[in-house]
Amino acid sequence: MSPRALAIAGLRKRYGRHDALRGVDLVIGEGELVGLLGPNGAGKSTLTKIACGLVRPSGGEVAVARPFGYLAELFRFPGWCTADEVLVLHQRLTGSDGGARERGELLELVRLEGETTTRVEAMSKGMQQRLGLAQAMVGSPRLLLLDEPTSALDPGGRRTVRDLLEELRRRGVAVLLNTHLLSEVEQVCDRVVIIDKGLVVAAGTPAELEGGSGVEVELAGGVRRFEGGREDVPRIVAELVAAGEEVFGVRVTRSTLEDVYLDTVADAR
Repeated sequence: MSPRALAIAGLRKRYGRHDALRGVDLVIGEGELVGLLGPNGAGKSTLTKIACGLVRPSGGEVAVARPFGYLAELFRFPGWCTADEVLVLHQRLTGSDGGARERGELLELVRLEGETTTRVEAMSKGMQQRLGLAQAMVGSPRLLLLDEPTSALDPGGRRTVRDLLEELRRRGVAVLLNTHLLSEVEQVCDRVVIIDKGLVVAAGTPAELEGGSGVEVELAGGVRRFEGGREDVPRIVAELVAAGEEVFGVRVTRSTLEDVYLDTVADAR
């Protein structure tokens, strides 16, 4: 197994009588992109904040590779600062000696290379979100903890983030991606972890979770579903006809990550 960028074991967090996390286990290897999914209130942001040291756990263990970067779901930079000044500030906070070269490379990565002197207050929400991603990467972190990084982005901005995540994988940077956008997870993540009410209810690669295809056949008595794929259709139809069934239609289906997510959360509840 590759070296661990993040290792969480038995993580618990209680707020008064409410258990936000009830014993979560999660391991992310170096260069691995893991999508964290779950409904509102599932414990995703709490887990992320504990991992980066902003919230103290009630129990369990957390080991985080250093240096690491963090982008909060709700963040705000001073409106009078330029993009370059924001990155200068975070270089000082992290002790990075990357200087102007690092700042230029980061702004180029998030497609803000022409906005060095643009003030935050003059930026769109999407531009500010991309600047937030740039600050999270100051100091060449081994792990990025991203809490809803594409929430304010248009389709073009989300494409930029996907390209960035692919580049981070190439560089060996691990990422924990907390998001509601299942399409983003399907396209870029190596593994998916679904949590609900403070517990991991499903985990695996997108392909493992989506499962195989099926064949739906419309018969006189209703629709029946069979395991298999397109190559199994002739056999299934032939067997049904031989059994005296009338076949009115056939459709090959496949479970999407959205289907699995909704079913898993419903079953957990």
